Amino acid sequence: MSAVSTSSAARRRARFNSENSPDPERVVAACLEREDWLQRGLCCEPADRSTAESAVRELYHLIGAPPPEFIWTASPQAGVEAAIAAGLPTSYTLDTMQRPAGRMANVLSNSRKRMDHNISRRHEDPIRRRWSHASLRATLPDDAVRAGIAVDQIIRCSVADSLRISLVDGVATAIRTLLPQAVRGVTWYGQQEAHRVGYYDAYRRHGLATFGSNDNALLDIQSALVGATGWWWALEHVCVMAERPTVLHTEPTPNGVHSERRLHHPDLPALEFQDGGTVFVQHGTIVPDWVVLDPTADRIARERNIEIRRCAIERIGWDAYIDMAELALVDRADDPGNQGSELALYDLPDSWDTSRILLTVNGSVERDGRRRRYGLHVPRSISTALDAAGWTYGLAGTDYSRLVRRT
Repeated sequence: MSAVSTSSAARRRARFNSENSPDPERVVAACLEREDWLQRGLCCEPADRSTAESAVRELYHLIGAPPPEFIWTASPQAGVEAAIAAGLPTSYTLDTMQRPAGRMANVLSNSRKRMDHNISRRHEDPIRRRWSHASLRATLPDDAVRAGIAVDQIIRCSVADSLRISLVDGVATAIRTLLPQAVRGVTWYGQQEAHRVGYYDAYRRHGLATFGSNDNALLDIQSALVGATGWWWALEHVCVMAERPTVLHTEPTPNGVHSERRLHHPDLPALEFQDGGTVFVQHGTIVPDWVVLDPTADRIARERNIEIRRCAIERIGWDAYIDMAELALVDRADDPGNQGSELALYDLPDSWDTSRILLTVNGSVERDGRRRRYGLHVPRSISTALDAAGWTYGLAGTDYSRLVRRT
């Protein structure tokens, strides 16, 4: 099953004047291709084994290797174990790149270089403006086109980078936590390689770049694999392939304007495979199962990772945690920068660190209409709630007390 959804509102069409940007309609349409690739990357349906095997055979043929025997496994974890048993190296050797996976990687890398050259040659325009990556990540493609931003920047940010954030930084990173050991051989991510394939296919599909016949053929093979399988490993005479997840829960990434998503489920594993492998994730942070299933003050006190502690506390709720952990109140005051809210400063257990916690209320409203209550670490030398609040803004407590409202 899958609990994945993306907003259809992002598919609205933009209207531009030809003077504003070259091929503006096609640029925006190319950016919206990410929606389809995102769904492929988050798919929880059983693998299309026939299509996947056919595509892999073509890759073996391209490097001059005989077609392999296929071994299918229930998860990447089982896949790694089967691949190691079949000869996957656990350390780099001089002949690593001469093995089938290394030769395939070389062929595909050279293809990407050729396609990148064609893209840059087509869209090399010194008149077009270039924005910082941070600015583009916060800007819708149609607005970026209106602003005259370089086409290659817009599509890379809207397609390649947004898909990489969702699928590689998010899903693939979570899957790697299940693997039994570090694997030095080449691992292909299957559906999570949509960020690469979707980027070049967006140019091709909308006529924004032209690629050679060999590169188009390779792009077709990679597209088939993204839509058909999970992770896989190419070995001599054997290819190990893993099924896709059976469960994958996500939520929109805060402030993401390019459909970025992150793993999350409040009560269950966010990621699960048919052989029982699971990963618990809270708002994009990978956590031990106890954080979701049984968070306690004792477990939180023993946890050394500050992000995992934060997730566990937020799972319980700050007010409930303070009562459970019997934290000592240092100072309390009305929040002058957030009318109607209170600031409370508490000591933390000595086993944690040398800081205190300022319990405060978010100045802005969450998606559900509520203001989130959260804790901020401040130096233990601070003794008043107002000084602690001011410190988070680089202000003295007396200056913070004169604020009308914070955000």
